[in-house]
Parts: sequence; C-alpha cells; structure tokens
Amino acid sequence: MFDSNPPLGLYIHLPWCEQKCPYCDFNSHQSDSIPEQAYIEALLTDLEQDLPLIWGRGIDSIFIGGGTPSLFSAAAIEQLFSGLRSLLNFAPAIEVTMESNPGSADAENYQGYLEAGVNRLSIGVQSFNNQQLKTLGRVHDGAQAARAIAVARSAGFDNINLDLMFGLPAQSLAAASADLEQAIALGPEHISLYQLTLEPNTLFHHQPPANMPDDDLCWEQQNACQTLLATHGYDQYEVSAYCLKKRACKHNLNYWHFGDYVGIGAGAHGKITLGGENRVLRRVRQRQPRAYLEQAGHDRISSETTLDEADLIFEFMLNALRLKHGFDTSLFHDNTGLSLNMLLPGLERAREKGLLEFNGKKIVPTELGFCHLNDLQTLFLQPLDAKRRPFFESSAQFTHN
Repeated sequence: MFDSNPPLGLYIHLPWCEQKCPYCDFNSHQSDSIPEQAYIEALLTDLEQDLPLIWGRGIDSIFIGGGTPSLFSAAAIEQLFSGLRSLLNFAPAIEVTMESNPGSADAENYQGYLEAGVNRLSIGVQSFNNQQLKTLGRVHDGAQAARAIAVARSAGFDNINLDLMFGLPAQSLAAASADLEQAIALGPEHISLYQLTLEPNTLFHHQPPANMPDDDLCWEQQNACQTLLATHGYDQYEVSAYCLKKRACKHNLNYWHFGDYVGIGAGAHGKITLGGENRVLRRVRQRQPRAYLEQAGHDRISSETTLDEADLIFEFMLNALRLKHGFDTSLFHDNTGLSLNMLLPGLERAREKGLLEFNGKKIVPTELGFCHLNDLQTLFLQPLDAKRRPFFESSAQFTHN
C-alpha cells in the first residue's frame, strides 16, 4: 500500500521538426506548417481530462520535448504556460526544461521562452564537426551550435544542457574527444552524452552509414570522454547524464526514481499513482498529430494499463539502476507501494554475480554492474520472462535531458 503519492512531473510533446534525422526514433514529424494555435488548445484540453487523476498534487518539473519545440513561437509558449498555471499547482522551485535545436535558435524567442516560464534549455548539438552534422541529417553547423549557447546566455538562461553523441561514422578517438572539449569550453551546466545507436524504424537502421566504429573504439571513446568530463567537474549521475554540482535534471531524476508524470501531446507517455486505490496507471496518447488534433474535446488516450506487481518491480529497477550512485531502499516502497522483500530474490542474484551492492539501506550498481546494465536489469524480471516488454522501451521520451 502507498503511504503517499510520489512526486509529479509533466511531460509535453511537440512533435514537429524541420527535418527528420536518419537516426531519430522519437515521435517526430517533418512539417513546414505547424498548427500552433490548435495544438496549444488541444494540449490544454488534454491536460484538463487528466486533472481528476491528480487533484491536489503539485507539479515539481516540466519537460517540453519533441520534435523541435523551439519551432513554436514565444507567443505560443506563453499561451501554453498561461493555461498550465490556471490548471496546475506549480512548485515554488519548479524546473521547466524546453528542447531546442541550434538551427532554430532566436534571441527574441529565447527571451520570450524565459519570460513565459522556461528556466532550463536542452540544446541538441550532437556534434560540432560539420561533416558529422551533415551525415546525421542536422539542419545546423558547428558555428550555429556555438552561437545557440551564446544566444541562450544573452537571453538570461543560466541552466543549459547540451546533447552530444559519440560513436559516429568514421569518428576517431581524437575527434570524439575534440567534440566534447568544444562542448565543455562553452560552459554548459549539464551534458548528455550518448553513443549513436541504429534504432529500429529509423533510416540508419535500414541504410546503415559506412565506417561505423567497432565496439572497442566506442568503448575507448566513452572512457576518454568520461575521464574528460570528470576532470572538468562533471559528475556522472546517470547512464548518459553528467552535471556540475547541483545541476542534475530534476525531471529526468523523477523518471529514474519511478516518480509520476502526466504526459500530454501526440505520443506522450504518462504514469500516475492512485494511492487511494492502490493502483499505478500507465497511459499513452495518440501518436499521430493529426489523429491527436481530431480528437479535440474527446479522450486522447490510446491505451491505459494498470501495472501489476511484476511490472512495478521490473520497471522500477529498469529505471533506478541507471543511477550511478544508487538509491535508498525506501524509494522502492514509496514509489511502488510494495515491500522491499519482493526485491530480495533479484538483489541476491545480482549481488552473487558482483553486479550490485546492497547494505539494507542503499542499493548501488557496482562498476561491473553499471558496465553490464542490461544484464543487471534483467535479473529483476518477475518471472524471468523475456517476452515481458518494459513500458519505457518504446518511448524515446525518457532519454531526453
């Protein structure tokens, strides 16, 4: 049984982009014409339909992802936040993140986003190398990437994340390090560092780029980049997330802690605890923007599932084990409503294999466990059934920083 409801965040999906990148498996749709007004109204109507599930609960963080949210005008974002404030109880120190691509960086818009309530930017740089950016299908170049950070600073943003990739086609160890050095020189508070992977249902999966680095080189790149980040004061607190002191992403920490989040917008996922009913719901919106808009005034949920005990155990550990420094054991009961005893079989298996440490109060992946995270997470399938599909597996929403 739940003693109280977990913290609550809000995810807002704006699905349009200028150009679909060949590696992207997010729910994004290329468009030259974005129905801004209709979509903002649809988002607010969508949120109203979920309000009975979250009455009385405050919102600790908001993340606006895409797509390319910065394609929306400052006026549209102001309209959105005006509506959100009338419907929700914002926490005093709420973190509000908005994704932006360097190619759509505009000083006036950035200033407008800040005035509307956005206080953290996540800028999708990916690389500063122009040839790599061309290969990745990005619409900006290296100079525009650097300029976007400068524009954000001049607008007043003091909390910025940069997304960066390694393991790029024909990328040497020196080139991966040089990319990261350029990112660090720009002084972001947070860096999200990902290895390029060829995800299903992407152009790169069907037409793989030539000269992809092998596993050994990718491992060398990752180790060199992690050393460089640590040298400059960036702490790795999650698989792909590095931050300066006290600059971890609150919204993503809520995911990894298995907190609650309302998801609105085309394809958005949500998880909501109904403590009084001892239930946890997972909810998914209509994926296609047109279908989402056509349901104005109606229920936009495409699926709703109540998590059973096996789901709760696996999905909690699927997320919490991503935390480099581990988590308090009390978090398991607080955010699943289950007894810690239900974790013990998996904990013992993992400890015997040297994949985690457990002292009764804290659970921490070992270096070996963090390097073999998929193997560690699988030990918490209940039962050990390879056909059980994790909720987050199909949602790129949860890799944003």
